[in-house]
Amino acid sequence: MIGRDGGTARSDRRRTPDPEIRAPPRSDTLQDIGYSVINVEEIEGSGPGGAVRFVRRELGVEAFGINWFELGSGAEGKEHDETGSGQEEVCVVLRGAGHWRVDGAEVPMRTGSFIRFDPETVRCPVAGPDGMTFVSVGSRRGSYEPRGPF
Repeated sequence: MIGRDGGTARSDRRRTPDPEIRAPPRSDTLQDIGYSVINVEEIEGSGPGGAVRFVRRELGVEAFGINWFELGSGAEGKEHDETGSGQEEVCVVLRGAGHWRVDGAEVPMRTGSFIRFDPETVRCPVAGPDGMTFVSVGSRRGSYEPRGPF
């Protein structure tokens, strides 16, 4: 992976290049590259059972958090809130189905469903029988500045 600053990935792990994704040519001026790219299959799983892939860390994102989660059949994620960080969080289910326990209630989710959490809200993802893959994005409340009519 080529980093935003033109350097190599933040990790020393060797990765098998994806033949569909080609890194931009290296430049003598490191600031010429204004993007980073990685495939989720290139990110080492972390946490219990390797369920978490730290996308933000691998891409070098500084404006918000973003992570990929894969829960197996009937598995539960970590129950938590974001009171300490003040982050509002949005999750989108990419595969499978399940529910989130939200302050004691079960909120059903399926592929294509989005759910937003206030920082103080206690939540826990729970996969259904086919498992559940989702992406979570978080940032401190008030950090986004809407522009234009959209």
